Amino acid sequence: MAPLQVIGAGFGRTATDSLREALNILGYNTHHMKCMFMDPEQNVDDFYNAVQNNGEADWDRIYAKYDAAVDWPTCTFYKELMAKYPDAKVILTVRTADSWYKSVKNTIHAQHMNPHFKGENAEKFKRMTDAVVLDGILTSPERFAKEEEVKQAFLDHNEEVKHYVPADKLYVMQIGEGWEGLCKFLGKDIPEVPYPRGNSTEQFTENLKLFSQKFV
Repeated sequence: MAPLQVIGAGFGRTATDSLREALNILGYNTHHMKCMFMDPEQNVDDFYNAVQNNGEADWDRIYAKYDAAVDWPTCTFYKELMAKYPDAKVILTVRTADSWYKSVKNTIHAQHMNPHFKGENAEKFKRMTDAVVLDGILTSPERFAKEEEVKQAFLDHNEEVKHYVPADKLYVMQIGEGWEGLCKFLGKDIPEVPYPRGNSTEQFTENLKLFSQKFV
């Protein structure tokens, strides 16, 4: 299904799962970190190896079933993916740094601190996330405790995207927005269903209980 038509440049915990659902409603098939758990054809080593190879990878194969991609690990490679798929549009999902840090602390960081998240597959997953997600900051108790530095990394990324992506290719989407701006940007009709609201901290925790079965 590649090439990608939509590239999500926003970090995880910026309503990327809601965006995934929204894009699917609009007719795309959207990649998200969840696909590492839900799609048996996805291999975490592909993204780890992409980091080791300075962003070089067989992106057509990795995203073969998808024509949109959001969340990590995609957002780490937004520049490489823009070069590979120059006609793609880029969506940057944003929220306040304070609310983002709190959300990450209660979800992604907590997941990796869970003593039951172990085993060969879990170690491979952690190796991948350490490589593609802020150089391992979110899985390190010592580094993640430096709250202001972590939040600044989030803000710096958002500013980099805004400066790097041409204005006519970029849509900055605030958390809590609905269909109107997104559909206008993508040239789609507004669906007659509410905009999705998903993957809250509580839902993330419940989903993790199910996904963790893959890591035993």
